[in-house]
Amino acid sequence: MRTLPPFADLRAFLDWNRQQGQVLPISEPVSVRHEMTAVQLAALRAGGPVLRFDAATLGDGRPAGMPVVSNLFATPARVAAGMGLTLDQVPDFGGFLAELRNPTPPEGMRDGLSRWPMLKAALSTRARVLRAGPVQARVDERPDLTALPVQVPWPEDGGPLITWPVVVTRPHGSAAQDVGRYNLGVYRAQVLGPDRLIMRWLAHRGGAAHARSWERAGQPMPVAIVLGADPATLLAAALPLPETVSEMTFSGVLRGARTELVPARTVPLLVPARAEMVIEGWIHPGETAPEGPFGDHTGYYNAVEPFPVMRVSAVTGREDPLYLSTVTGRPPDEPSVIGEVFNDLALPVIRQQIPEIRDLWLPPAACSYRIGVIAIDKRYPGQARRVMMAVWGMLAQFSYTKLLIVVDSDIDARNWDDIAWALSTRMDPGRDLVVLDRTPMDYLDFASPLEGLAGKLGIDATTKIGPETSREWGRVMRLDPAHEAAAADILARAGMAAQDAAGQGDAPRRARPTAPRPGMIR
Repeated sequence: MRTLPPFADLRAFLDWNRQQGQVLPISEPVSVRHEMTAVQLAALRAGGPVLRFDAATLGDGRPAGMPVVSNLFATPARVAAGMGLTLDQVPDFGGFLAELRNPTPPEGMRDGLSRWPMLKAALSTRARVLRAGPVQARVDERPDLTALPVQVPWPEDGGPLITWPVVVTRPHGSAAQDVGRYNLGVYRAQVLGPDRLIMRWLAHRGGAAHARSWERAGQPMPVAIVLGADPATLLAAALPLPETVSEMTFSGVLRGARTELVPARTVPLLVPARAEMVIEGWIHPGETAPEGPFGDHTGYYNAVEPFPVMRVSAVTGREDPLYLSTVTGRPPDEPSVIGEVFNDLALPVIRQQIPEIRDLWLPPAACSYRIGVIAIDKRYPGQARRVMMAVWGMLAQFSYTKLLIVVDSDIDARNWDDIAWALSTRMDPGRDLVVLDRTPMDYLDFASPLEGLAGKLGIDATTKIGPETSREWGRVMRLDPAHEAAAADILARAGMAAQDAAGQGDAPRRARPTAPRPGMIR
């Protein structure tokens, strides 16, 4: 299934991208304060390569002292490559993950032998604990975070913001060796000073749940922030996995090899042995500070709110570390690109629970989760509404989806023209709207009338059957496929293809998105 080798660390992935001509060194000085953001977004919107800023400067003009790597996953192909896959392999890998999540018993020796990749993947989830690793080549127990090339991405941001941290936590009462109970999350971390950070996590996230368990016990919580992890660990931390699945162990499945960990130096946690840097520290009960404002994935600045403070006890790192960064804003940005691939990866798991779903698209322009379009095989009245309720209740991520549009399987759920046609011809506002009030919502959605509570809208744009309508339903007009194929040949022989290539055609033309691949879902 995997065609690319496992990438043990960030450097191995960068080397592979360099061989593909996908790394662009930038030798001229670029400031981490606003200027770098403009370069990152311009490159991403052009479908450009990984960026390596070799002369990054701090906000005060000083040299950064280390290269800054950015736009690591700025194209869908590189996101897939981070999992050892090509883009066309992502749906099949999603099916494999669905089977791994809920395997069926083998039907004989031949079938059992065919399950070897699944067994190998299961074994890959077992972490390997080492005594030492490259990430601890340097240990600084009197760190100065202000010396790191931490970006200030947007003009009205409240300060330097670590944008690609993999935050490692565990619940109170767990053992440091019990990696299966670890949570890895990508949370904002605002630098307050040389040894202080603000950790921003939403209430439903795993890190926040762990923090509450330590606070109830009245004890400080150990935290490790991993900077420059290997691609599998980065992507596992970004995936919206079920709460019962540890991102640390799941990264082994994505990597195709066991995760290598080392004990942190000043906190009772295990951390990736081959990361570029690790910030270690503690969060004490009740200690908070105002975080923000910061530009977010919505395209707006957040309000200032209190979040936990992390007291830094040490920073460890490689001899010549790389600083991995990204920028978040109105799509397209790097998180929305990652979301596109996760969409395809997650669909088989979703279809495992809701089999009538043919496709589910979360448009990147809608923040990759606030709008969903679902294509179903419709068989009975009320099915569209049942599917809406099932999707909203399936994952925490979908509880923040404020609009669901359900269409028939003959509609391309990833083509806005098809969606508009279905809405205009198969939906009546007085009959086909489902409106819910006071449901959970991301507090970042300031359009909500109440913080954390908002309405949801479902639109049934499917063909109405049975008691759903009392009128005769229209029949879709279709040509014979043989006639369509013959028409293309006739026009080609007449020279239309040559005219189009020369741009001489009189009629306006617009590219139509390709139909989704079978078995597809940020």
